[in-house]
Amino acid sequence: MSDIITLPAPPRLAIDGSDDTFPVARVFCIGRNYADHAKEMGAAAEPLFFCKHADAVTTQDSLPFPPETDDLHHEVEMVLALGEGGKIVASGVGVDLTRRDIQTKLKAKAAPWEIAKAFHQSAPTGALRLGPPPASGAVTLSVNGEPRQSGDLSQMILDPAAMLAELSRYFVLGPGDLVFTGTPAGVAALQPGDTVEACVEGLPTLRFTFQPETDA
Repeated sequence: MSDIITLPAPPRLAIDGSDDTFPVARVFCIGRNYADHAKEMGAAAEPLFFCKHADAVTTQDSLPFPPETDDLHHEVEMVLALGEGGKIVASGVGVDLTRRDIQTKLKAKAAPWEIAKAFHQSAPTGALRLGPPPASGAVTLSVNGEPRQSGDLSQMILDPAAMLAELSRYFVLGPGDLVFTGTPAGVAALQPGDTVEACVEGLPTLRFTFQPETDA
């Protein structure tokens, strides 16, 4: 027997200072892990988990602007990369792109908001740095050189160890898993043509630009 289709290769993240790469299997995310962000969203500071699909991860520096949204938000986050046994082998910087208008409508209906979070190329991610993740350090994001988000890793409600312990209650974590660890306050809208620079102190910087609108 043989397969009737060929699956696409998994996304692969660069390893800083190496020719090796990290293949992505699954993407877990945590929301409301910074109290100030939960407050700006009008929500309790109670961390919750959700997932994105592997094809959400992209390393491209030029992205098409996502369809079906008039309010696309940026959320800068430290990203954990897991190896055998669900252990952290590297970390990097990612941006959780969110169709906020769609999410708001779905939340009002108490409906799942996967289509607001898990769309194609909704998780731009930079190069990974091997070793344990930093426990503290600035987390920032700017758009077209204008500062938008600013916080510190030490402000996370669940630190990486606690986060993985909680996730492991529900999932068997393993090689290829990524964990987006939450975002500080300052999330705001993006537009076609915007250039985003996302930073976590001690990790490689992530930069990408949305392609400008073109006349039909």
